[in-house]
Amino acid sequence: MRHSPPGAAPGALNIPADALSLNIHSFYYNEHEFHEAELHSLNDIRAQFESKPQMNHWFDIKGFSNKQFLENLADYFKIHRLQMEDVVNVYQRPKAEEYMGHVFFTSRVLAEKDVIIQNDQLSIFLGKNFVITLQDKYEDLLDPIRDRIRQGKGVMRRMSSDYLAYSLMDVVIDNYYPLLERLGDRLDDLQDELMSNPTRDALNRVLHIKKDLISLRRIMWSERDKMNDVLRSGFAEVCEATRVYFRDTYDHCIQLMDIVESYKEVTASLMDVYHSSVSNKLNQVMKVLTIISTIFIPLTFIVGLYGMNFSRVDPETGHFNPMNMPELYSPYGYITICIIMVVIVIAQLIFFLRRGGWRKASCFL
Repeated sequence: MRHSPPGAAPGALNIPADALSLNIHSFYYNEHEFHEAELHSLNDIRAQFESKPQMNHWFDIKGFSNKQFLENLADYFKIHRLQMEDVVNVYQRPKAEEYMGHVFFTSRVLAEKDVIIQNDQLSIFLGKNFVITLQDKYEDLLDPIRDRIRQGKGVMRRMSSDYLAYSLMDVVIDNYYPLLERLGDRLDDLQDELMSNPTRDALNRVLHIKKDLISLRRIMWSERDKMNDVLRSGFAEVCEATRVYFRDTYDHCIQLMDIVESYKEVTASLMDVYHSSVSNKLNQVMKVLTIISTIFIPLTFIVGLYGMNFSRVDPETGHFNPMNMPELYSPYGYITICIIMVVIVIAQLIFFLRRGGWRKASCFL
């Protein structure tokens, strides 16, 4: 169970039974140097943080199995238990909250695996000279940020910790672009498929993409609102020099929303294409069946007429009935009727050919 049970006390940490074991990786750096370490407890975090107060610290925490550690971490950094509850309940919408000298951010980390979008949560606490990230899984998309710290690329080491928090959220949003590109490529392929061979499986794939786009749209709206809160609320932990970068990420959110909306329109048009193609295919089938039925109507009439088998001589009275199908007793009756039916079929085919109906139906066949 991922959420706290109904009636639980606010701030209670409900740790899932399958939670991963604790893993702590830390960076501390300034413009001239950086250090990287594996930590194992809150005491290690406290020792590093208090021994290097002039440096920026990033504590990257993964795995929520140790409930006591999470509670002690909240106490040490003055994190409200409601915020820590949101960290553990990993289905929070993107948001930004300020409390007791730090800002709490949540972001949705999206990754595609086997055409299924995995939706995970990244929780970030930003303080004066520290950033804490918490995730319930070991895999993430943050390696580019780690490499920039290690290699000293750009302004990462020269900026304060709020720039690190921005960079973490920005890389999450930047990973939405390739995800949407892959969705767009699949929509292009589905459009060609629906035009040539509209199948139920193709329609189901369109509906699956539409469902993903609805989820993406909901995430994009929340991400945009979060960036807007950062720009307008005046968080003391976010300096003016970093707000420029947040404004750029805000623009990215708007661009992504535009892409999602356009793709939603494409999925709606593809559904119309499917129904139109199916309707056209059904019309072609009905045209073929109509032509076949039209050909066999006069033939059925003829064989039905001569299938009545009225007797020419009454078997009881022996009376002769000259009007009862005298051609039944003609020595050329059978071949004559066959020739007549063949001529009728040929005449109908010529008629349909000149009208173009048979040519269109034969193309379908």
